[in-house]
Amino acid sequence: MVDDELKKANAEFGKVIEHLKEEFSTIRTGRVNAGLFSGVMVNYYGAPTPLQQLASITVAESRVAIVTPFDKGAIDAAVKGLQESDLGVNPSREGDIIRVIMPELTQERRKEYVKLAKTRAEEAKVSLRSVRHKAIDAIDKLIKDKEIGEDDGKRGKETIDKDIKKFSEQIDTGLGKKEAEILEV
Repeated sequence: MVDDELKKANAEFGKVIEHLKEEFSTIRTGRVNAGLFSGVMVNYYGAPTPLQQLASITVAESRVAIVTPFDKGAIDAAVKGLQESDLGVNPSREGDIIRVIMPELTQERRKEYVKLAKTRAEEAKVSLRSVRHKAIDAIDKLIKDKEIGEDDGKRGKETIDKDIKKFSEQIDTGLGKKEAEILEV
C-alpha cells in the first residue's frame, strides 16, 4: 500500500519535471527553437488555432526559423498570428514559406528571461511540495486506518523525502542549464 502511494507520488513528480521542461522550452535563449512558437495562436477560419497545428517549424540558422503552413491558404493568417504574438518578430512571407528572424536579445531582456526561468522553477518546486504533502497525508491515513504499521509509514515518508530531494535537484540543474543558455552571447 505504501508502495502504491510512492509510485503515484513519483509519477506526479515526473509530470512536474516534464511540465517544467516544456515551460523552459518556451523561454527564449540566443538560439531559436520550435518550442518558442508553442504559444502563438492563429485565427484559422475564425477559430483560434495553435501555429504548431497549422505548420511545420524548422530552424534554419541560430536566429532564423522557417514556418511552412500545411494549408497554403493559411499563410496570411500565420503571418498575422506571428506579428500579434509576444515574440516581438516581424515575419516575412517568401512564396509558400514564412521566414522569422528573431531579434538579438539585449542584456536587459536576458535578465528578464532568467527571472522568468527562476519563477517557473520555483513554481515547479511548489508543485513538488504539494505532491509530497498529498502523499504524506495518504500515508498518514493508511496508518490511522491501521492498514499499515508505523514503521512502514515512517519508511514511506523518508522515501518520499529522498525522492523530492532528487527531483528538486533536477529542477536546480535544469534551471542552471537554462540560465547558462539565456546568458550565453
